[in-house]
Amino acid sequence: MSESAKTTIITGTVAIRDVVLGRNVTFYGFVNLYECAIGDDTRIGAFVEIQKRVRIGKRCKISSHTFICEGVNIGDDVFIGHGVMFTNDRYPRASLAGKPITDEWQLEETFVEEGASIGSNATILCGLRIGRGAMVGAGAVVTRDVPAHATVVGNPARVIKKS
Repeated sequence: MSESAKTTIITGTVAIRDVVLGRNVTFYGFVNLYECAIGDDTRIGAFVEIQKRVRIGKRCKISSHTFICEGVNIGDDVFIGHGVMFTNDRYPRASLAGKPITDEWQLEETFVEEGASIGSNATILCGLRIGRGAMVGAGAVVTRDVPAHATVVGNPARVIKKS
């Protein structure tokens, strides 16, 4: 990704720290981005947080109210619907043996391959892969890998169509 040739901010507050931006990235107000990389021609909706070590490809659309946590890798031409939540820790805890947890957790990376679409309010658990051109239905809870070009729905998400 190259340094930003043109970044458009449509109203609101944008908090950006140590972000590598591609060309023609558009933000729609009230976003929080830090230590991540965003590809060319990507659009980021309002009230989105993208954390460190996230890579988002070219020509993606990240809809409002979405949370993309550390360790998520999103390919080119991916659609992320409104309110999608990613996780990165299989066994989250606030404390261990009476002490607050700081670094004592295991990051598990997630991969969303090129051309995949994730519907609004889906939850994507960590350590899995959503295949190229796959479709995740709105509200689905993805607990395992999604094959390329498959459509999954439900909780837990299950394949209803393969193309």
